Amino acid sequence: MTIARRLAEWALSLEPDRVPAEVRAAAARHALDGIGCAAAAARTGAVPAGVLAAGDEVFGLGVLVHALDFDDTHAGGLVHATAPVLPVALKEGARLGATGAEVLTALVAGLETVCRLGAAAPHAFHARGLHATAVCGVFAAALTAARLRRLPAEQAVHALGIAGSRAGGLLEFLGGGASTKQLHAGFAARDGAQAAALAAAGATGPATVFEGEYGVYRALTGWRPAPGDVLAGLGDRWETSQITIKPYPACQLMHAQLDAARRLHGAPGRVEEIIAEVHPDAAPIVCGPGKDRPRGPYEAKFSLPWSVAAMVLDGEVTVETYAGTGRPDVAELAARVRHEVVGFGGVAADQPGRLHARLADGGRVSAEVRRSRGGPGDPGIDATVRAKALANLGPGGEPVAEAVLGLAGLPSLAPLTKALEKHGL
Repeated sequence: MTIARRLAEWALSLEPDRVPAEVRAAAARHALDGIGCAAAAARTGAVPAGVLAAGDEVFGLGVLVHALDFDDTHAGGLVHATAPVLPVALKEGARLGATGAEVLTALVAGLETVCRLGAAAPHAFHARGLHATAVCGVFAAALTAARLRRLPAEQAVHALGIAGSRAGGLLEFLGGGASTKQLHAGFAARDGAQAAALAAAGATGPATVFEGEYGVYRALTGWRPAPGDVLAGLGDRWETSQITIKPYPACQLMHAQLDAARRLHGAPGRVEEIIAEVHPDAAPIVCGPGKDRPRGPYEAKFSLPWSVAAMVLDGEVTVETYAGTGRPDVAELAARVRHEVVGFGGVAADQPGRLHARLADGGRVSAEVRRSRGGPGDPGIDATVRAKALANLGPGGEPVAEAVLGLAGLPSLAPLTKALEKHGL
């Protein structure tokens, strides 16, 4: 049995009562977090209206969820899990008249898929200059749509096979701050939904899209997975509960350092130099020549020197932080932030945060966190998600929060859809 067939059969047979309560709760949290991120992007004009109008609703919502780089991340796969899946679950679910429980179950199926596909080859796509969210997200979107459409297994496999021909997304935006990364989640969501529609209409795709000689892994990474690399523990080990909520609207690969930098805020005396320990896989993305001088907000979100400097000076990094990247005080300190590549023995998004600062009087101070906030086991995650979402939603956010967190009990998405329309979603 191929990987695609096993994933499809599992997703299509998944029933709400077979999803552990804590996993259903996690999925609802991620839905609320994603909606909040989208609302903040819509409210702040992070994406030109014309760009959103150029695609359908699924595309537009995917772009908005990911636009501020504030959406969640699965550390093991280094994928933004919710952004390519949630738009399909909400928009296709509403179009098809699905219940809240059906939408939530489809969302879990999609989240499990995108996380597992990314974690099967951690950093392998990024190493080839590809955005793992875009590569893996299109398959997750296709399976989410197939589940909502109640396609038979054979057609769901075709949907995954078709989605493979749309898997991609270049990291070249890192060199100039282009907005293509914002579009990747929208492309993945739209193309995945379309793959399911095409399969339902009779189009076919290769069942060996994952492990085949010319499958997505072999073609894009040079490596071919064994079934267990993707499927191990499927239905018993839930990756949905391992996704990290972002406390900062910036690249996850420097969140641990930002948490550490928060502890340096208010350090006694002027900070003359900061040395940040950075995972080998993270360094090429958030460090390097010119990173201390971002040319705009999106580049700043991928600049460890600039973001750490802002945190040390302000004690917080928010959406507003990246609206003002021309600050001389931040630029001056960012120029004195160095990095040291250190192997931590795990994936980059799970690295500890360690900073070593030298002060003007010759004193030295260090700050360290075991891992970034918002991840698995964070005891305050429910409160964090709710507070973040309400802040992102702005006035009138409570009805949305209540509807999303109670998604499993909604007989239809109509009340949620109506509430989202008031937030431009």
